[in-house]
Amino acid sequence: MNYRNKEWKNSMRLTVDYNYMMKKFIGEEGFKDVDLSEMKEEAADAFDYVADNRGKGMMGWTELPYNQKEIVEDILSTAKEVRRKFKYFVVLGIGGSALGPIAVFNALCHLHYNELAPSKRRGPKFYVEDNVDPERMAALLDIIEPEKTCFNVITKSGATSETMTQYLVINDILTKALGEKAKENIIATTDHAKGNLIKLSRQYGYKTFYIPDGVGGRFSELCPVGLLPAAVLGLDIKAMLAGAAYMDGVCNKPSVAKNPALACAVLQVAAMRRGKNVGVMMPYADSLKLMADWYCQLWAESLGKNVTLDGKPCHAGQTPVKSLGVTDQHSQVQLYTEGPFDKVVTFLSVENYRTVVEIPHGCEDIPDVSFLGGHTMNELIAAENKATAYALAKAGRQNYTIRLPEVNEFTLGELMYLFELQTAYAGAMLNIDTYNQPGVEAGKQATYALLGKKGYEAKRAELDAAPAAEEKYIV
Repeated sequence: MNYRNKEWKNSMRLTVDYNYMMKKFIGEEGFKDVDLSEMKEEAADAFDYVADNRGKGMMGWTELPYNQKEIVEDILSTAKEVRRKFKYFVVLGIGGSALGPIAVFNALCHLHYNELAPSKRRGPKFYVEDNVDPERMAALLDIIEPEKTCFNVITKSGATSETMTQYLVINDILTKALGEKAKENIIATTDHAKGNLIKLSRQYGYKTFYIPDGVGGRFSELCPVGLLPAAVLGLDIKAMLAGAAYMDGVCNKPSVAKNPALACAVLQVAAMRRGKNVGVMMPYADSLKLMADWYCQLWAESLGKNVTLDGKPCHAGQTPVKSLGVTDQHSQVQLYTEGPFDKVVTFLSVENYRTVVEIPHGCEDIPDVSFLGGHTMNELIAAENKATAYALAKAGRQNYTIRLPEVNEFTLGELMYLFELQTAYAGAMLNIDTYNQPGVEAGKQATYALLGKKGYEAKRAELDAAPAAEEKYIV
């Protein structure tokens, strides 16, 4: 992958096509040019806000494509050792600590990677455990050999109940099986100075990678949180970072016409203001299916806020929904085409898939089938993508398309950085704190209280004082 070649990089540039957001193409539900022109100053202010705050506070993620040279070399060295020693690699994390690694794995590895023979895989079998369903943990332990497994425990605070529960279970198993050597099977990814996991790392001598200051979980895929798992899988993490840097350069202008991330933000914010409170992310590639999951957290947790930066009530945000083309043409698209006018659909389209499958001729006496012969599955999925976008537009439904020339490490880095910038711009336009998550914290505190954690007695008393459920409302 020649990501140092300017011509090649330009050939891999993502594009945003928003024709089907405009009145000329979809009618009254669309925007006129003047509608977007009226947001020009607001968009420029959002661009300036993000530019002025790069690397500051919780915007440390903006610098990840540029400031990790030594870290990347450490990651690559560690990944090589993991591939040599271990049969399995398991990520223990939740939220951004899990969604990013699994999305990249799904996008860039064989879609049946774990079922491949070892000679056909570039790394160990890979699993991401992002829940505390007891059946899930038991199922994992049924198919791995813990003593032959490297566990990557990812939590910045070391106080994430779900991840630390997983750690306690796994550490107990490893200690019983390996004794003091159990530490060799654990890699910690956490804060460099604060929290419980860094204390445990120092106590037991775990290999440790650090989550940089100013990088929250949902913006962490391009730091060791995501780069280590990707490297273990044999993926080109330098190309991922190069793709992110390239997209950063593409988006260096305060113009909707020239900055694709700013265009996406303006379109979505303008749509929200017209009551389009649902944003559908619909990749037309199985490889990008889980990118929709990663995006859903990024968009929902960043923008779903109940007060503005100056303390005014706002209840901002847009509900992200994940969909998959072609699969969900046969389930969700009926609603998108004929249901409420409350949605914007974002298509992720791939120009060149990594393989071509020809459709043989056959069933010549059945016209409904025989017409497919001589085409390829590539043509079919592209046609269905184009047809769905057109059908939505004809029905007056706003939609736009992000096109990837192909799916590789470079373009995936571009895509993730574009979404992060889009989110940052949208948050600035909505005048909210894009980087906190007080709604998440409220649920965590209630969980701590229910499980008897010290210091949460008042919250437990509050829960105990809540009105008791009434039988008449239980069917």
